[in-house]
Amino acid sequence: MRNGNRRQGKKDAYNRALHVLARMRRTDETLTAAAREEHIDPRTVRKYLGADLRGSRLNRKVRPTKADRRRRDMLIPTALGTSPVVVRGSKQGSQLGQYMAAVGKYLRTGDSDSLDEFRGKSIGGHLLITDPGTLGSLAQAGALQLDEIYALPEASS
Repeated sequence: MRNGNRRQGKKDAYNRALHVLARMRRTDETLTAAAREEHIDPRTVRKYLGADLRGSRLNRKVRPTKADRRRRDMLIPTALGTSPVVVRGSKQGSQLGQYMAAVGKYLRTGDSDSLDEFRGKSIGGHLLITDPGTLGSLAQAGALQLDEIYALPEASS
């Protein structure tokens, strides 16, 4: 296996492990159930994110920590379209997810009230776009990607 492919596989596994952690926090699922839903072995989740899991294997009550400071490669809307950005921590990642939900709600309903809480805020060094006109223009141009917020690993040549 070439180094580029191996690195891409590790990034993909790390991102899937982060999805498991988020699912466990959101739904109170067990590690095994959440890993099954995200198509990853629970041992791989432990390998990458063991420090963010509390409990023991003996009593099977493994729970995620409340928050973490791990790196996440995510997508964020900018004036030029959706761009990848490095986000530090589960709280900032969650905030980006809530922002994207507010953008989606505005584009579906025309109600911009949910964007107000994000006015003047930035994530990963990017000021969040809350202007309805700008968001509408980006959506019309097909420059917004709302269905996926995690950046995919770079394809190697």
